[in-house]
Amino acid sequence: MKTSAASFIAKELVKKLESFESNVTARRVGYVTTLADSVAKASGLPGAKYLELVTFANGVTGVVVNLEEDEVGIMVLGDYLTLKEGDEVRSTGTLLSVPVSEAFLGRVINPLGIPIDGKGNVTTKTRYPMEQIASGVVHRQAVTTPLQTGIKAIDAMIPIGRGQRELIIGDRSTGKTAIAVDTIINQKGEDVICIYIAIGQKTSRVAQVIADLEKHNAMAHTIIVSASASDPVTYQYLAPYAGCAIGEYFMDKGKDVLVIYDDLSKHAWAYRQISLTLRRPSGREAYPGDVFYLHSRLLERACRLSKARGGGSITALPIIETQAGDMSAYIPTNVISITDGQIYLESDLFNSGQRPAVNVGLSVSRVGGSAQIKAMKKVAGNLRLDLAQFRDLAAFAQFAADVDETTKKQIARGSRMMELLKQGQFQPVSVAAQVVIMWAGAKGHLDDIPVKRITDFEQQFIAYVQARQKKALTAIAKEKVMSPEVEKSLEAAIADFKKGFN
Repeated sequence: MKTSAASFIAKELVKKLESFESNVTARRVGYVTTLADSVAKASGLPGAKYLELVTFANGVTGVVVNLEEDEVGIMVLGDYLTLKEGDEVRSTGTLLSVPVSEAFLGRVINPLGIPIDGKGNVTTKTRYPMEQIASGVVHRQAVTTPLQTGIKAIDAMIPIGRGQRELIIGDRSTGKTAIAVDTIINQKGEDVICIYIAIGQKTSRVAQVIADLEKHNAMAHTIIVSASASDPVTYQYLAPYAGCAIGEYFMDKGKDVLVIYDDLSKHAWAYRQISLTLRRPSGREAYPGDVFYLHSRLLERACRLSKARGGGSITALPIIETQAGDMSAYIPTNVISITDGQIYLESDLFNSGQRPAVNVGLSVSRVGGSAQIKAMKKVAGNLRLDLAQFRDLAAFAQFAADVDETTKKQIARGSRMMELLKQGQFQPVSVAAQVVIMWAGAKGHLDDIPVKRITDFEQQFIAYVQARQKKALTAIAKEKVMSPEVEKSLEAAIADFKKGFN
């Protein structure tokens, strides 16, 4: 009887063991050791990965950015004031990413992809990593398609191509953001998706940009990623990578994307603050040694993909703020070396009334000329050099007792061309109209017009051509060349127009 009882118990135990299911899950858990300004250090996470998401006991998330032997550095993506030393922190095994979707068009989001415009949430299952290796050389093609800004000074002398990285640099309040906003507005109807990334800007300034874009019906093709000055420094650091990831989503779909980073100076400051809090070794101007890599790995993601990869592109317009016009400072020189040229805005030009205040002598586009239409090349080919010489001659003439007639003519022509390049904000000019007015200036048709009347002449002449010589404008826009027939018709048009101009 004892044997049968024991046998029965053994069989029951075997059945129980066979049907046993363990609900035990292993988790990597650590504990906060120090906290300071949106940055935490934690011990007990030996398997943590770079850019891995972690969660704190109160639900706040963070991302691992520093790996050391005994502890990890974590950027807190939330209210770090709710945390304290000793709090539990858990690994998630998930790398940092941002949600992407066409539904973000016309919306304002934070760097985590959460809408902050009060228009409801966006539901999407697709996510892109915030940081990833840029497309390789074999997956790219040359920059051959222009991205028209609608700004005469830029499209004529410093052209931008789709897939290019063109830096906008200058002192505070010289019109850098104005150029960026005008470029976004000019992409209406051009099948270009625009992403404006506000980094460390005042909330009121970001609100003004949104209002300007809405007023000119440009929000429909625009996404705004905002990490304002009041947001945590971690948001300011992540914002450009989040915006670039969203741009890559559209680029992979074969779309052309324009990404504006406003501005990378504040991004570098945010990174410096995080690095110093993590006690990383500092270098020049207290920036960490990898600050060059910080921006190079970001801007290198801008490119034009090969046709085999869909042919999409990301055009990057990073903005850098200089101090007292010093382009030789650490961050400006770094970004200049990474980009394909720069548009330099000068305070003296701005204060003198030249808007946009582009210094043509220090501005350059290294690859955009390959994308410039032939008509613009023909009429504005020597304009940049002529204006640079004009500035030198004008400065010399101020101190010279007398100048020869040739110099006087150069100065007179240059002053009229400078006046011709003036352009108010939110007043984009079509590429065909730009070609026509640049042709008029280059051919000397404005030499007998008083400098103060150049703007009036331009507006009235363009209106005259649109009414009487619309075929010429259409031919330039479609064929992108200045044919002898078109030039002949414009010669007749300007001669006829000047008879009635008063």
